[in-house]
Amino acid sequence: MTRVKGGSVSKTRRRKVLKEAKGYFGSKHRLYKTAQEQLFHSGAYAFRDRKQNKRNFRKLWITRINAACRENEISYSKFMNGLSIAGIEINRKMLSEMAIDNKEAFAKLVLVSKDALAGKLPSKSTVKTEVKTTKASEIKKENDYSKMTLTELKAIAKEQGIKGYSTMKKEELLNNLK
Repeated sequence: MTRVKGGSVSKTRRRKVLKEAKGYFGSKHRLYKTAQEQLFHSGAYAFRDRKQNKRNFRKLWITRINAACRENEISYSKFMNGLSIAGIEINRKMLSEMAIDNKEAFAKLVLVSKDALAGKLPSKSTVKTEVKTTKASEIKKENDYSKMTLTELKAIAKEQGIKGYSTMKKEELLNNLK
């Protein structure tokens, strides 16, 4: 039987490893053995750090919420306890976004939390209506039709029952909506 060297297969495997190791320092991107070893380590680090990344973001969100809570004269732990007593379930990512972008809504949540801690539990329906009214006021501010896209305008025209909205151009839709 003839001898099979498998040179092309080995060469492609090594090339693949060296291609993945591009940019590594020193011999780690030149020599196959060290490049392969470094790739094993890199994979382990990447796996570990994907988990750590989630922890780091959670720590960041908690820090932001805590800073906003301190501005509203409550500690983070009391705030979160009050929210859980009030039956409000908002994740920390959304709370940190609210603390940065929408300070008024965050202040309302702080008031709800303080009331819940004091024993004055608001009914869940009043909390929902407060949130809906803030959304409605934001929608009224955004009712500038000229800034909307054609598909958004057509959706609004459909809701209002305007006939022939699908064939209208943007200017015609703007005139009919006003």
